[in-house]
Amino acid sequence: MTDSAAPLRPALTRLLPTLLLLLTVFGPISMDLYLPALPALTADLDASTSIAQLTITACLVGLAAGQLLAGPLSDRFGRRGILLVGVAAYVATSALCAASPTVEMLIVARFVQGLAGGVGIVIAQAAGRDVYSGGALIRFYGRLTVVGGLAAVIGPLLGGLLTAVTDWRGLFAVLAVVGAGILVIAAVAFPETLPASRRTRGGWAQTMRDYRTLVTDAPFLGAVLNQGFLYAALFAYLAGATFVLQDIYGLSPLGYALAFGLNSAGFMVFGYVAGRLAERWSVRGTLVAGVIVAGGGAAGLLVAGLTPMPLWVVIVALFALSVGVAISSPPATTLALVGYPQMAGTASSLLGMVRFGFGGVAAPLVGVAGAASILPLGLVTVVAVGLSAVAFFALARRRGAGSDTEQVPEQAAVAASV
Repeated sequence: MTDSAAPLRPALTRLLPTLLLLLTVFGPISMDLYLPALPALTADLDASTSIAQLTITACLVGLAAGQLLAGPLSDRFGRRGILLVGVAAYVATSALCAASPTVEMLIVARFVQGLAGGVGIVIAQAAGRDVYSGGALIRFYGRLTVVGGLAAVIGPLLGGLLTAVTDWRGLFAVLAVVGAGILVIAAVAFPETLPASRRTRGGWAQTMRDYRTLVTDAPFLGAVLNQGFLYAALFAYLAGATFVLQDIYGLSPLGYALAFGLNSAGFMVFGYVAGRLAERWSVRGTLVAGVIVAGGGAAGLLVAGLTPMPLWVVIVALFALSVGVAISSPPATTLALVGYPQMAGTASSLLGMVRFGFGGVAAPLVGVAGAASILPLGLVTVVAVGLSAVAFFALARRRGAGSDTEQVPEQAAVAASV
């Protein structure tokens, strides 16, 4: 794809990569900061395990729906205004989560928080597609995966530390403060990456036509479904690991945070490696490698659910699962978005909606047997990874060599800034 982005002012160009990466912390921080306190939240609000896990599901569904709305709106009205509204709403709803008196109200507040948080994710992906292509685009999506993993490392570690001085309400207050800081930075430093001349016209009728174009394109659909099923496995892990590691294996909140941080560090490192590998070797080959690694981790969890296993086996299986998803993310994101620079926001919103929507469906399934069994987590992850492989091989491999990302020329001017 040789689409040229409108030039940005030099000072803003230097700031843009860092700011786009910063915007990706919304989802991971919203999900991960309070996970070490989830058992305490369950007891404090007198909720069952499965109901408490709906606070995760509500956020995931909100993140999916928020991206589905924000992407097309940003294609039509530009990135900057939509972003600022979304971040401001995130700050307000994080404060509402902190003040929720019942688990039902918290679930509703988490859904709205997710709606607002989804804006940052979709704008980061779409704005990146506005200004990068070729190898620079692959590297950028690799860095998005790295920063998401970094946020996942910081989130539970910080949450585990903060539980020593505050309760789960205080953790949501921290999210409000983080959001306020990002709002200030975005207001000062985020330029408009989509000039009026490149925006879509025709309102929601055009948006529906764009959606139809995307969902009838087999390679796009295959890449998106691959990510949806892999993220279903990942979010099942996020929802179930805290109960598995704390309730079954007896780890403290801080011990859980350290174990989770190790896996998230692997997610971060291998996400970076995958971006480089996809650029220099093969986009599709890197994606297949990610599916294989994730499948090994899911199989390990299933075995641990069928017969008792020591803690290290479960941690290794969780590590492989998260690493496999990280390896798949940069090449799959590139395959999904590279062909549609004229509707990058809409394409990104569908990708994000499927990732978080599938995750929202999968997350509560791991709690159907309570907090005393790993088997549901193993079953959910094995099925999800298997379906991700089917989606890729049935659909995503159809794109011809002429449109493969490896042939996309790179914009040298912006590549130097990544």
